[in-house]
Amino acid sequence: MSHDDEPPAARRRFLAQGAAAAAALLAGGQARSDEAAPPGIPEWMKTPGADVGSQTYGLPSRFEAGVIRNVPKGLPQYISASSRTPLQDLDGILTPNGLFYERHHGGIPDIDPARHRLMIHGLVDRPLVLTMDDLRRFPSESHIYFLECSGNPGFEAIKGRTASDLVGLVSCAEWTGVRLATVLAEAGLRPEARWVVAEGADSAAMTRSIPIAKCLDDALLVYSQNGERLRPQQGYPLRVLLPGFEGNMSVKWLRRLNVTAEPAYSREETAKYTDLMPDGTARQFTFVMEAKSIVTRPSGTQRIAPGFHEITGLAWSGRGRIRDVQVSTDAGRTWQDAALQAPVLSRALTRFRLPWTWDGTPTTIASRAIDETGYVQPSFSDLTAVRGLKSFYHNNAVVPWRIAADGEVVNGYA
Repeated sequence: MSHDDEPPAARRRFLAQGAAAAAALLAGGQARSDEAAPPGIPEWMKTPGADVGSQTYGLPSRFEAGVIRNVPKGLPQYISASSRTPLQDLDGILTPNGLFYERHHGGIPDIDPARHRLMIHGLVDRPLVLTMDDLRRFPSESHIYFLECSGNPGFEAIKGRTASDLVGLVSCAEWTGVRLATVLAEAGLRPEARWVVAEGADSAAMTRSIPIAKCLDDALLVYSQNGERLRPQQGYPLRVLLPGFEGNMSVKWLRRLNVTAEPAYSREETAKYTDLMPDGTARQFTFVMEAKSIVTRPSGTQRIAPGFHEITGLAWSGRGRIRDVQVSTDAGRTWQDAALQAPVLSRALTRFRLPWTWDGTPTTIASRAIDETGYVQPSFSDLTAVRGLKSFYHNNAVVPWRIAADGEVVNGYA
């Protein structure tokens, strides 16, 4: 079920509560503690503010200085590491470029775009070496897609405190670039072409194999994100973007595309990014990120009071659009449909909302996503009954939040 607005009755109750509080304040029933509250005149109204030239690149307010990427503490080094998006602090579906999650395997290279080249070779009729200017002459497209690390989180890494700790390795942006299919057509694919092996220009020479069907479908060669050129952390000046596939495959700092008949079986698709099963075998080439969701407010480390609240969060699926999000406020005994905020896009984050009045009784809340294929996000017990606990990747289980009598919200797995 999709709705753009919350139920009118809930909205009327909320507005009535706000109006009553304002009336009490103006009537002197509640003392003002700060002259910034109307009708007082705050200090920032008494003198002109900063001039327009004080920031040549816009920055957030100093009062938002705590909204930053979440870098795990205690890392032995930061060259092969990650930072997480603070999902619990954001609204809407787009992630600001400065808060987009990162995952690096060999640090962040400092690449001069004028010297950068993309080579396309292998099973093609016309091998190419393209400059960034060459690529920008191809027809461009812009699309909104999520990007998610497949280890978001691992099966034994679900003890974090915040939404960012648990699933902060997902973000969403508008991406601009040229379709990979367009560039491959320029090179001329040979009939035996089945894979394209992408290689990055970082010190790890990140290498992943991409099925030719994906390359000819919606894969992009991206040079801009949210309207500006890629940040160095996101692959400047060029990366692959594979909508709905695990983030490791969207190779950053792209320098080479080798068209082949077989996958490369690189380190990142053999020793890593495979799914260990209970019987000792491993699933390989499990590219698609399955349907997933999380409540971001109220969520871990937040505190609520009895009364009206809007439960909100994010849902996404690598297989297409989100069809429904169901929310439980009674530890999974019952579920009700949340409203989906437009636009609901294929393989993009979708914001959901549910009006809720908390009576102060301890409880557990959670969400589960259903995508357009009918796939239902599983509980952790249902998922591990099939997958076991040996795997690290592709954990898309329901995330519960436990609310105590004093309103403190904590990880329901803890």
